Amino acid sequence: MASSNKTRNNFSSNNHPVCTRTNQILALILITTTFFLTRTFNQYCPNNYSSSFINKSSSQDLYFINNGWPNRGFGNQLSLKIYVYEENEIDGLKELMYGRDGQITVDSCLKGQWGTQVKMHQMLLKSRFRTLKKEEADLFFVPTYVKCVRMMGGLTDKEINSTYVKVLSQMPYFRLSGGRDHIFVFPSGAGAHIFRSWPKFLNRSIILTPEGDRTDKRDTSAFNTWKDIIIPGNVDDSMTRYGASLVEPLPLSKRKFLANFLGRVQGKVGRVELVELAKNFPKLKLSGSEKLGRKEYFEHLRNAKFCLAPRGESSWTLRFYESFFVECVPVILSDQVELPFQDVVDYSQISIKWPSTHIGPQLLDYLESIPDKEIDAMIARGRQVRCLYAYAPETEPCSAFVGILWELQRKVRQFHQSAETFWFHNGSIINRNLVQFHKWKPPMPLP
Repeated sequence: MASSNKTRNNFSSNNHPVCTRTNQILALILITTTFFLTRTFNQYCPNNYSSSFINKSSSQDLYFINNGWPNRGFGNQLSLKIYVYEENEIDGLKELMYGRDGQITVDSCLKGQWGTQVKMHQMLLKSRFRTLKKEEADLFFVPTYVKCVRMMGGLTDKEINSTYVKVLSQMPYFRLSGGRDHIFVFPSGAGAHIFRSWPKFLNRSIILTPEGDRTDKRDTSAFNTWKDIIIPGNVDDSMTRYGASLVEPLPLSKRKFLANFLGRVQGKVGRVELVELAKNFPKLKLSGSEKLGRKEYFEHLRNAKFCLAPRGESSWTLRFYESFFVECVPVILSDQVELPFQDVVDYSQISIKWPSTHIGPQLLDYLESIPDKEIDAMIARGRQVRCLYAYAPETEPCSAFVGILWELQRKVRQFHQSAETFWFHNGSIINRNLVQFHKWKPPMPLP
């Protein structure tokens, strides 16, 4: 019996070991270590760089949070595979990047409003979402610096048109989807109109552009809200880089002007009205004919509480984005303007939009009536979201590039139908002549 009890006690002891004070301390240390390691991992792991902005809280503020882009059809995390065409892969592509003689340099195309063509290309080449296999790609990026090339005399409009058509005819995957999964960047006010035949060839493709409307000079807009994406303009890197910038903002109390507009008049109605308005109101600062250096330009821009952003050749204006980096409140005077990331950012909290048909003393009276406390609050909210207008690498917690990736993710389709692609019961993709996809030979017939 004693032997039986001893055996029972040993059995119980083996299954339920005694928890000593040392065990408890070690367990506590393990739990604490795990907690802090998890916090550190969540803060610095590259997989969590996709930060988000909620439109509004109960206090009408914008908040920067770390749990991803709002899930409104975007998905819970970034999961993309993007193929980037190589410049030597397709005959004619290098001409769209460097001109007919190859004399246009990448550095020369990084500056100005067309710099986003280069930046998007360079960042995608280094992106963890890039794939080298066409067959597994969700999307295809076609690198061209065509706006820069045109402005620098590298190609004529006619050459741009014919070269684009030649390039597209060598892309079987473009034909396979009807162009639906191919991405093109057109960074200027002209948008895709720089490729004259875009309505025929790119009417299904994804166009990245800061320009949402050009119907003032064209019969149709090249922007489609269903398939295309509005991207931020290219603000000078010296103002958007993390850390010290070229020009630091001024306190409101030290700003000399109520509002300003720095830019050429170009005979545009809204801008002409601002010139007339400034003649009688010294609190409105204009700089149109003056030639300002880069630093001097931003020093002038920061010297007002409100930065006026009238339309120019087209509805979008770079002044809107520059305003956030000198911390003045942007006042949009362009009725047809489209803004980026509207699913995420509530622009009524960080900017003012005023009817362009009422540019006059009442505009200045209204701006003057806004208390500094409210101006400061708008500036503070703008400070939270301005990282979305900086073309920083995806390793940064927030950038225009990351925002564009989230927008692209919503464009991914499980299935792409084309007028010239067909399929069999076993999943084989064929063309009109019943040739299987992997045997298609360029040049591809195009619409």
